[in-house]
Amino acid sequence: MHGDRLRAPSRLHAFNRYEIKYLIDVDQVDRLREEIERRLDRDRHCPDEGYSIWSTYYDTRRLRFYWEKIEGLKFRRKLRIRHYGDRFAATAQTPVYVEIKQRVNKVTQKRRVRLPYAEALALCDRRQMVESDSQPFVEEVLDLVSRLDLGATAMTGYTRHAYVGRDADLGLRVTFDRRIRGRDRDFDLAAQAENRLIVPARKAIVEVKANERVPYWFTDLAAARNLQVVRVSKYCQSVEAYGLVPRSIFHLSDDHHADARRPAYLKV
Repeated sequence: MHGDRLRAPSRLHAFNRYEIKYLIDVDQVDRLREEIERRLDRDRHCPDEGYSIWSTYYDTRRLRFYWEKIEGLKFRRKLRIRHYGDRFAATAQTPVYVEIKQRVNKVTQKRRVRLPYAEALALCDRRQMVESDSQPFVEEVLDLVSRLDLGATAMTGYTRHAYVGRDADLGLRVTFDRRIRGRDRDFDLAAQAENRLIVPARKAIVEVKANERVPYWFTDLAAARNLQVVRVSKYCQSVEAYGLVPRSIFHLSDDHHADARRPAYLKV
């Protein structure tokens, strides 16, 4: 990590998991969800139509966090502000999460604190200390943005359906993300800004998160359906889609004529 040490995860709002991602056609989603629902419960926060997730990612001027991901460093991280729900309804008091997501060898660690949107922006954009029940973590975020001179770099948004394990699958989480889009400016959540599709419209990303290992029934299901494991980052997709860096070998390109007929920009 270029000489920086990762701090030990705080005990508040901390998640350690193994993650696997698959890229599937959107016309496979409904059938796969039906099979998943036989074994998993829908997340209690997930309505029938799914829910929206919007994230603003912070990076250095030279995109250090982006390059750490592309180079596959065993120890890497990223900072983001994450909002769940309708972004146009966001106000200064809307609760959001300030998160540090770290990769330590094969384990993903996510630490986060819930703050009003205005305070999250004060912390990450204006580098002002805010009060929280997790003050050591807030201090770590402030140190990170100040020491590395971090700034808002890209925003991503998508619609998610989420499922959680029960019985022998406790700790398992499977999510389906569609309409994955992003932008490289106008980072206010409620901004009337256009968003570009950063993953082909015909594709969805399935993420499987497990505390120890992905259960055999799911790997068998993935094999039977020829699901394609991908190394993809929505943040990296957004950075590359807007030409901030040349596209990497991991970029999911929209090179089919069928998708060329779809609009490249979306208002929501």
